[in-house]
Amino acid sequence: MKANRDSLIVGMAFSRVASRQERNVGRKWVVLDLESKIISINALAAWRASVRRAGLKLVATNGCFDLLHAGHVIYLEAARKLGDALLIGLNGDASVRALKGFGRPINSELDRARVLAALASVDAVCIFPEVTATRFLSLAEPECYVKGGDYRLETLNRDEREAVEKSGGQIVLLPLVAGRSTSALLAKMREETKPPIEN
Repeated sequence: MKANRDSLIVGMAFSRVASRQERNVGRKWVVLDLESKIISINALAAWRASVRRAGLKLVATNGCFDLLHAGHVIYLEAARKLGDALLIGLNGDASVRALKGFGRPINSELDRARVLAALASVDAVCIFPEVTATRFLSLAEPECYVKGGDYRLETLNRDEREAVEKSGGQIVLLPLVAGRSTSALLAKMREETKPPIEN
């Protein structure tokens, strides 16, 4: 049953990617529901093969995306412009806790995936359970792998970098939007909910 569902999701998600090209030749734009853009890690290789057969350049990025903010949206728009389809690898809940600590994530993996899938710049979202994105990148084989400007090539996870380079992918670092971060948002929320200090 699960295999059939994965196959259906692959087909639905890819039809949206392909429709980007169809729009350019005057064909009808196809709008699909959010769930069709969320693919399982088990369906990723088949989805990737479909994108490759269509001759589309795949851009990939990954992260926690716990509280989506303007910095994320601008970053993802810029990433999408580097190719024909944008795939996001999303850290699952357990890996976010391991990376960010107690109290995170704020939003569940499925809620985070749905919010990302709602963005026009995003063609597919794949939740992966590991702390690192190595397996995700090995399956995705993106032509272009994008990370934020807080990284440098030498500070990227070595296994992730090798997974991209092994398939011939290019690594691109995009500048972050100043003053926009999940940590800053959480700090502001905590500050605003503190009780007033009595004199």
